[in-house]
Amino acid sequence: MKSATAGPPAPSQATRAEPSTNAHYPLSGVTVIDLSHIYNGPYATFLMAMAGADVIKVEPHHGEHLRVRAALGSGVALPFAMLNANKRAVTMNLKAKRGRELLIDMVRKADVLVENFAPGVTERLGIGPEDLHKINPRLVYASSTGYGRSGPYRDYPAMDLTVQAMSGVMSITGFPDGPPVKSGPALCDFFAGIHLYGGIVTALYDREKTGVGRLVEVSMQEAVYASLSSNLGMYEGLGRKNPQRTGNRHGGMAEAPYNVYRANDGWVAIICPTNRHWDALIEAMGYQHLKEDPRFANLKLRVEHIDDIDDIVTSWTARHPRQYVVEKLQQHRVPHAPVRELDEVINDKHMHARGTLQNIQHPEYGELTVQHSPMRYEGVPLIPLKPSSKLGADGRDVFVNWLGLSESEFEQLVKEGVL
Repeated sequence: MKSATAGPPAPSQATRAEPSTNAHYPLSGVTVIDLSHIYNGPYATFLMAMAGADVIKVEPHHGEHLRVRAALGSGVALPFAMLNANKRAVTMNLKAKRGRELLIDMVRKADVLVENFAPGVTERLGIGPEDLHKINPRLVYASSTGYGRSGPYRDYPAMDLTVQAMSGVMSITGFPDGPPVKSGPALCDFFAGIHLYGGIVTALYDREKTGVGRLVEVSMQEAVYASLSSNLGMYEGLGRKNPQRTGNRHGGMAEAPYNVYRANDGWVAIICPTNRHWDALIEAMGYQHLKEDPRFANLKLRVEHIDDIDDIVTSWTARHPRQYVVEKLQQHRVPHAPVRELDEVINDKHMHARGTLQNIQHPEYGELTVQHSPMRYEGVPLIPLKPSSKLGADGRDVFVNWLGLSESEFEQLVKEGVL
């Protein structure tokens, strides 16, 4: 039984309100030049756009990699549409001398430049951080790479999959008797994007005090390391020996129950970190006799008897529909959640009510459900979502109206293949 698959309610007026003319968003007045592609850089600049920044997305003439992938169909296009809303799209040939000169002219008027090329690429083009800081000392130059701009792994090729392997994420994911498994979401890319956003905003704050911008760099590998905390704790606890993969159990084997339990029509995740939660679960299951069972008197003992715990909990959950289990656990305030499929998540009434998820009619890709920023800023409504622009659609607006080229200059540069 899937109780959450009904279509979302109409969004509240508050989440869709147009910003008032005097609304002040935290990054209002900040101009961002976005040279990034795929996930981590575009997510950082998307968060900036949702905070009020003017983000100018600069792509090669054929489009960035994710836009090219989007040409395979509307479903494949969703990630591009999700990460590039509210950005002005232009194309530029950075291998052409005039293209690089135009980028430098843009940097003179910008506050932030974001790129996630391999280390050394922008330096070879003459648009690295040292080059651009000579042009605009106030510039925050933000760079995201797989392993950082220095160190032995600097030049290793990096994608989310390879960084999951290198970072340890893959080795701790899966079941003890199975192979390493990648994380379902693009964990390393998006962790890096979030850290990149935080680094940029921190550097902008510092610039307000010093008047000087700086290089901000984020490594995908380093951004994900802290998330290994439970597993690293078990590694230390075993005398610095590699632990087995724990499947859906706690990565540090420090909680019981802590697992995904089978209902007769789905799955429910349950965790009881305290005695109070364990007692509440006993009440929810109607297994009051377990209160006197010495095997489960405290957390340490429950972890020692984790197999017995899982068998007992499953003996209850497996007899009931998922929704019944969820309602019982909610009634007794046991930490839990149904394991929901993507169709349930994309129609989540809570996230639609808050405006986090929104259904839009995209001019290129049709009807899509896209996300807004997870961050909320008191005193201003969510910025209305503007669908991602067609390739180069905002070229005239940016280069003529913002940068100050004449119409004839713009047309000539288009003819020359620079723009």
